[in-house]
Amino acid sequence: MSKTALLEWSGFEGLPDFSKIHDEDFKPAFEEALKDAEAEIEQIAASPEPATIDGFLQAFELAGQPLDHVCSVFFLRSGAYSNELIQQLEQDFVPKLSRYSSKLMMDPRLFAKIDALHEEAKKAKFDAETTRVIELTWKGFVRNGALLDEKDKKRLAEINERLALLGAQFGQHVLNDEAEWVLYLEKNDLAGLPDDLVATMKETAKERGKPDSYALTLARSIVEPFLTFSDRRDLRQIAFEAWAKRGENGNKNDNREVIKEIIALRDEKAKLLGFKSFAAFKLDNTMAKTPDNVMNLLMPVWKRAVAKAEKEADALQKLAAQTGSNDELAAWDWRYYAEKLRSKLFSFDEASVKVYFELDKMIEAAFATAKKLFDVSFEEKHGVPLWHEDARLFEVKNPDGSLRGLFIGDYFARPSKRSGAWMSELQTEHHLGKGRKPIIYNICNFAKPPKGKPALLSLDDARTLFHEFGHALHGLLSEVKWPSVSGTSVARDFVELPSQLFEHWVTVPETLKTYARNVKTGEPMPQELLDKVLAARTFNGGFDAVEFTASALVDMAFHEGGKVDDPTEFEKKELKKLGMPKAIIMRHRPPHFTHVFTGDGYSAGYYSYMWAEVLDSDAFEAFEETGNAFDPATAEKLKKYIYSAGGSRDPEELYKAFRGRLPSPDALMRKRGI
Repeated sequence: MSKTALLEWSGFEGLPDFSKIHDEDFKPAFEEALKDAEAEIEQIAASPEPATIDGFLQAFELAGQPLDHVCSVFFLRSGAYSNELIQQLEQDFVPKLSRYSSKLMMDPRLFAKIDALHEEAKKAKFDAETTRVIELTWKGFVRNGALLDEKDKKRLAEINERLALLGAQFGQHVLNDEAEWVLYLEKNDLAGLPDDLVATMKETAKERGKPDSYALTLARSIVEPFLTFSDRRDLRQIAFEAWAKRGENGNKNDNREVIKEIIALRDEKAKLLGFKSFAAFKLDNTMAKTPDNVMNLLMPVWKRAVAKAEKEADALQKLAAQTGSNDELAAWDWRYYAEKLRSKLFSFDEASVKVYFELDKMIEAAFATAKKLFDVSFEEKHGVPLWHEDARLFEVKNPDGSLRGLFIGDYFARPSKRSGAWMSELQTEHHLGKGRKPIIYNICNFAKPPKGKPALLSLDDARTLFHEFGHALHGLLSEVKWPSVSGTSVARDFVELPSQLFEHWVTVPETLKTYARNVKTGEPMPQELLDKVLAARTFNGGFDAVEFTASALVDMAFHEGGKVDDPTEFEKKELKKLGMPKAIIMRHRPPHFTHVFTGDGYSAGYYSYMWAEVLDSDAFEAFEETGNAFDPATAEKLKKYIYSAGGSRDPEELYKAFRGRLPSPDALMRKRGI
């Protein structure tokens, strides 16, 4: 057993040594680290000394580092490289962590100490960042039940523990449903599919022991292009319905009962803490503040999006009729005919664009953009063991060549990896005590090509890569004293600003001319094609906005209602009330809406992507107003007030420091073409 490798990291530049970490190490390491963390917190709580910044707050912020080490590696594995043992351990660890957190946040001795510092902070005794950390910590205790009586504390702890377990189960069900579904196709089933997708499906089938077949799976990097290009309507329908029904198949992975219980428990929790609804509870700690403010953003966008989507549907139906189809436009037809219409209107198709978006060149483009804007550089390091052979390690360097942190990219889909894309950290940056350098990672699910072939991305894939790298930069550029406000530790509806803003640089002409190069010839994308790609940016904008906004509105409806008897019927009722276009479904239907039901990070918070889009659209216009997408003065302010500041100041204050004012939704409407 080598649990020490989990507790004490001794790998390259402070990484855990993954070569010495084995699945059976997690349980003993977790149990030892949890026991030690509980003892450390007990010592802090029992101290008779008056609460001070050094004596209490610093010790509280730095407590439990070995537990942080074990958990950061474990939850990386549970999302990016899971297996049956990891899933079993997750169901064991998650309730124990919830119990530990509840005990800590409800301890009257700890609350008395932070309460005393909170009173001192009102007298302006501390610097601005420390004062904010005290305020956030105090509020965190209150939001976790510190002011409740013993009976309600006990019930809240029970609710939190159950919710933690249900969230883990929800995510595992979706992962299993996606991994278990596969449709093996023959060569005559592949009409319309581009060569790179055919090669990926062939390789995927080979990996599953079917070398003479082509595997259609529910990996987004396979199913979405299949729905876009396949001429076989019958197969598109089968694939779409399987994709749409993840977590809702009546099997062991069905999430409907899980959703019912999660919604009821969240509502009970909110009311215990004095809030009208779980949505009100979650939004109290955000920029939006109230459900009404969220709806005031979403509904005007929804109305414009539906109007545009209905016009788009009419155009697609006419195109289908022109090609000889008498079928009514269905959800499995939309991407197929939208691609044909885009090709007709702009004289290019996705396949002709993908040859210019090679994964390695797009990674290079993201790094070059970070260098131009923020003067940081990236150097790949080989031979360092990581969690999977596909993961890649990069040193991040300051302008003087000193090490700023580490970045890891894990880019390809596999059955053991949760779908989607995300950023997280093995370690956050801070300057407290000896300080700590950030170790940040991105997880993506791009289609893995056959060995020796380049990985080609769609333009949407390239945006996803830049999006997640924007989150990574938020962690890597962090410059704060206190761990609890480092990097992405900001309000939920502010955290998407750095990521969504960074997406804009994918389609900056300078980026495309330099890095969008034909994978076979090395030639840059022709100006004529580049102009068409840029002109088509808002094409299908109604569909995109409806898909997203429907998900955000149903998320809000779930968490304002309090009780759901049947999640599927609830979804249907809400969408009917909204006037959802027939041929579009939510981007994330409830049974696989992991943002909302795997933990509560985005619960009553999926709107935050659009809230942040208001900010990012306006923020990028700050560069456009200078006539230079890399304007040094604007970039310096962006780094100082957005990417490096973490949660050290109020997000509104930070945005105003960068832009001079708060934005209106106008820039968002222009960006989306609605």
